[in-house]
Amino acid sequence: MLAIIVERLKPSKRIDQLVIATTLLEADDSLEALARELGVACFRGSESDLLERYHSAAREFSAEVVARLTGDNPLVDADFIDHVIDEYAHLQPPVDYLTTHGAGFPVGLHVEVFSFRALEKAWREDGNSAWREHVTPYMYKTRGLFTVGQVDGEGDYSHLRWTVDTPEDLEFIRKVFCHFGRYDFSWRDVVGLLEKHPDWLDMNRHIQQRAV
Repeated sequence: MLAIIVERLKPSKRIDQLVIATTLLEADDSLEALARELGVACFRGSESDLLERYHSAAREFSAEVVARLTGDNPLVDADFIDHVIDEYAHLQPPVDYLTTHGAGFPVGLHVEVFSFRALEKAWREDGNSAWREHVTPYMYKTRGLFTVGQVDGEGDYSHLRWTVDTPEDLEFIRKVFCHFGRYDFSWRDVVGLLEKHPDWLDMNRHIQQRAV
């Protein structure tokens, strides 16, 4: 699934460098090998302190802006992330942190874009280990320290569950990819597919999304 995500993001016109940020655990040696196969960079860091891992990776690759995606969301596509990065780049006044969360997009079409300055501030100041495990809560939950923005949605698709946490989620995602038979389809293509096959939504409709 991670390989599929990388291949779907490679056509992006706005990403300068893709980096797989994984742990130092021996079990994740295979992810470093996969990164080499895919021709993308790999950074290895803390297992539980993801804020530390992200900060170290961003510093290692001299990132000025970070677009964060997770390995359980395989339907994010290159055009979508380019749109989010463009929104971040052109918002006036500028923001430190921009998210698609809460904007009516499907669960699993989640992208966060934030400055290295904001990432470093969170890394230095966030003393909440539970927040550090999720990287960005300090940015959007701490009032007055960061300017926060939200990407405008294109309707309410928040009832659609496209992330992969359970076997039912995986079954749904496999069905979608098997239908298209390729990687280069957009999230809007999936919306159109589900309008024709609304019964597919029953596969994982009952799954409750875990909260931070």
